[in-house]
Amino acid sequence: MKKRIFLIVLDSLGIGEAKDAFLYNDEGSNTFKSLHDSGYLEIPNLTRLGIYNIDNNSGYLKEKNPIGSYARLQEKSIGKDTILGHWEIAGLVSKKELPVFPKGFPKSFIDEFSTKCNRKVLCNMPYSGTEVIYDFGREHIETGALIVYTSADSVFQIAAHEEIVPLKLLYEYCNIARKLLIGDLAVGRVIARPFVGSYPNFQRTSNRRDYSLAPPTDTMLNLLANNGYEVIGVGKISDIFANSGITSSYKTNSNLDGIDKTIDIIKNKNFEGLCFVNLVDFDMLYGHRNDVKGYALALNEFDLKLPEILSNLLPTDILILTADHGCDPSTASTDHSREDVPMILYSKSLKQNVNLKTRDSFADISATILEHFSIENTLEGLSFLSSIKKGL
Repeated sequence: MKKRIFLIVLDSLGIGEAKDAFLYNDEGSNTFKSLHDSGYLEIPNLTRLGIYNIDNNSGYLKEKNPIGSYARLQEKSIGKDTILGHWEIAGLVSKKELPVFPKGFPKSFIDEFSTKCNRKVLCNMPYSGTEVIYDFGREHIETGALIVYTSADSVFQIAAHEEIVPLKLLYEYCNIARKLLIGDLAVGRVIARPFVGSYPNFQRTSNRRDYSLAPPTDTMLNLLANNGYEVIGVGKISDIFANSGITSSYKTNSNLDGIDKTIDIIKNKNFEGLCFVNLVDFDMLYGHRNDVKGYALALNEFDLKLPEILSNLLPTDILILTADHGCDPSTASTDHSREDVPMILYSKSLKQNVNLKTRDSFADISATILEHFSIENTLEGLSFLSSIKKGL
């Protein structure tokens, strides 16, 4: 029987402040609790899998006999960035935080970037993605100048109207920025943020593209690919890993599109290896916009698709659900929050209702995946496979 693992990242679904949250001013953050307390959350399938049984999670909806195994994962990497979270899931722990620019990028860099693009630059400050196009969109349309901004994350973002800067050209500008942002300026991601419409009703489109810093070493993805397994990225996974270790990828335009593409891959019985999925809407559309209701309803939508996912799994397939950081939509901040994340694992061939407790690193996921594929783990993390194998 083929070995297949489907690893789905529910982007930003944290489950409570990390033990070092105070270092990030994130005390009290709890993305999942905020959704539950909103009154909009209805997730019977995640409940049945064991999400409420995780250590220190809200206990009042605990499932008596959950069908999944579950754990609370702590992040070892320094930071709360999407890239660092995903890299750690894939076995790479970052001891150094990626650079951030709370006062904007240095003038010398902005001047060089502007010269190479032959366009002026607007903003160059930390900004909300929706507010920045509202505040600078008209000037951008009138002058053609690029809207450049950052956030509390390690990102360099370029917003441009699709009728003023065609997508192909915007992506070229992002490649220029990616090549310039090295050394002390080596941000985790350069992000294309195209938008459409007219003032004041500008709208960002689904043509976003991320240009990530390449992982400094091999990850779980490289080890799998080097051993002849397929590594399929769905959503922005290939962007996050700069295509390193990815054998094929599928872009998505929404969570639902990503879920449907994943189900299609599950139904492909010739596939063997890892399907690594990121569902970004939770973070991008709801966490960063402090939309508690929207976030809860989006998680409900995912929950409604879980029976279709589970019913199409082969008996030996493994499904893993996790997150990469938090983004509590109920706090005043619109940035990521330093939180622990859930891990839920389901397979007909493995034990059910195993509490894997609180674990020291997201990298325990990669260690477990590598052991399942009989590949030596030369990365971080400790496998928990022996705890969930039947007959042990």
